[in-house]
Amino acid sequence: MADDRLAGLTEAGVSIWLDDLTRAHLVDGHLRRLVDDSHIVGVTTNPTILAASLARPEPYAPEIRELARAGVTVGDAVRQLVVADVQQACDLFREVWEATAGVDGRVSLEVDPALAGNREATVVDAVSLVRAVGRPNLSVKIPATRAGLPAITDALALGVDVNVTLIFSVARYRAVMAAYLAGLERALDHGTSLSGIHSVASFFVSRVDVEVDERLDKIGSDDALALRGMAGVANSRLAYQAFRETFTGPRWERLQAAGARVQRPLWASTGVKNPAYPDTMYVSELALPGTVNTMPEATLRAFADHGVVRGPDDRQSAAGDAAQAQEVIDAVAAAGVDLAEVLTFLERDGVDRFAHSWAELHDTVGRALAEATRQRFTRPPTPTASTTRTTRDSEELST
Repeated sequence: MADDRLAGLTEAGVSIWLDDLTRAHLVDGHLRRLVDDSHIVGVTTNPTILAASLARPEPYAPEIRELARAGVTVGDAVRQLVVADVQQACDLFREVWEATAGVDGRVSLEVDPALAGNREATVVDAVSLVRAVGRPNLSVKIPATRAGLPAITDALALGVDVNVTLIFSVARYRAVMAAYLAGLERALDHGTSLSGIHSVASFFVSRVDVEVDERLDKIGSDDALALRGMAGVANSRLAYQAFRETFTGPRWERLQAAGARVQRPLWASTGVKNPAYPDTMYVSELALPGTVNTMPEATLRAFADHGVVRGPDDRQSAAGDAAQAQEVIDAVAAAGVDLAEVLTFLERDGVDRFAHSWAELHDTVGRALAEATRQRFTRPPTPTASTTRTTRDSEELST
């Protein structure tokens, strides 16, 4: 039955990606089993996930010792360790990538979040990651900040496959899609084949409910409390409607005729934070055709156990029911929540969190390198044949 539920989600037009990547799961075959048994066709990572993975240094110990012996900088060590994990994951998903003509089988890796306000540096880092990983199924994550929008266009024009991350508002999502189309047009003008360019746009869900619910709780009226847990899905359904509107009409048709593919919406942050809500709500409610859902393993397991996929008629109704979603958003505003302020805060907070995790990642690796260096110079030397013989001779003389 678990396989049936996940298979049903796939049949509904949803690509299931895992929101986690650890060295341990690569080494012990756990990720391979999820691909084989649980319909996983892609994986994403971010600075927080990477920091958690590197916080358990055992799988990395041999490489860390070698890096310490080579005297590399902390930044270079982080890059080498992360790239090694992503390369292994890309190789694991290579068959999926080939079978889906590059649509799925993708592994996402984020640019340095500290560069979120710097267009040129973001593009340079994106190209550097592509070269370092050296795998065709890498997607580079670029935050959807104001500075990130032109960087997205620049990277796509260079043929970089981009996963645009940290999208919270429908207005910013429309700007992201416009940046995608502009990148395709520049690539086309330069004679680049559009059929090989892929992109997803990561629209965050549960964090919206966390912030909106906090404000609704403070308001405390019956009308406000009745809206808890509704804003995240409503906001996402409006985003899906914007997606349907964008990828139609003359501008898109020209690009499509040249081989372009749509930039699929990717539902991110789909683990339910409030235990009072159904633990699969951000999967079931957003099982819309042509989307990606990147979920933590706990959410994957929950859906496999008891998730529900709507029938085709219900899915089409959900896809087109932007009016009902707008009613929810309007009601949230009428209750006294400034949604624009919430979404602006979430973007800024998301960048700050990832930058903090990136710093933690560097601190963790720096401590591991320092410990490896300390052990190298404090470990007793391994006896050689000559020292062993000298010791034995000394013992014989003393008797």
